[in-house]
Amino acid sequence: MFDVRGRWALITGASRGIGRLIALFMAERGCNLILHSRKKENCNAVIEEVRAKGIEAIAVEAELADRDKIKNMLKEIDSLGKDIDIVFNNAGLQVGYRKDYYKTPLEDFDISFAVNFIAPAMICYHFLPRMEERGTGRIINTTSGIKNEPEQAGYSASKAALDKYTSDLANRLDGTDIIISLSDPGWCRTDLGGPNAPNAPESSIPGVVVGAFVNDRTSGRLFNAGDFHNMSLEEAVEKAKTLTPLFK
Repeated sequence: MFDVRGRWALITGASRGIGRLIALFMAERGCNLILHSRKKENCNAVIEEVRAKGIEAIAVEAELADRDKIKNMLKEIDSLGKDIDIVFNNAGLQVGYRKDYYKTPLEDFDISFAVNFIAPAMICYHFLPRMEERGTGRIINTTSGIKNEPEQAGYSASKAALDKYTSDLANRLDGTDIIISLSDPGWCRTDLGGPNAPNAPESSIPGVVVGAFVNDRTSGRLFNAGDFHNMSLEEAVEKAKTLTPLFK
């Protein structure tokens, strides 16, 4: 199992919901954290929680729909002089549910692709060369199981693009110690999922973090969090090894 103690992880959308749970889980295992939100102060509470577990934590900010803001955030992270070995592209945006889906505004696609696809791709492209130089790294991109719902076309299409992007990169990284994976938290009661979702956010653990701990040089797998619910981390890692990469 990949040892995360003393390493640094970037978590986008870390101030609440699934991102906060990822931060707490990683901190409990000794991983130092860079926590992203739209505004740094949004992460103040999480910073206190994770520092209480004895790790270092730093907040950064960026509006992920703004490419210049993303670039500025990445420059700030570089200036910290930390080697980022783990990236959780957790942040996401879901636009309105369009009952009259033939009239879906094109702006739905603009904002969905900006936040859910282009932002993660920019972050991947920034950190992957450095991971290759060091010969190790983990990237976990958050996807969605939503399908057959044209009412959510912008969101679904942006996640499908992220799936394809991740699978294609995985094909090239497979066999190295740089492992890129997809995780699907499931429909959870978060600000994004809404109060009527069937699953508690805690049900996503350890499924959404298992990609950071796999250590078998296999990229391109999709980890559906529900399949790992109530497992220990050790059990989840063993189960993860049985899954076939999407590109195969």
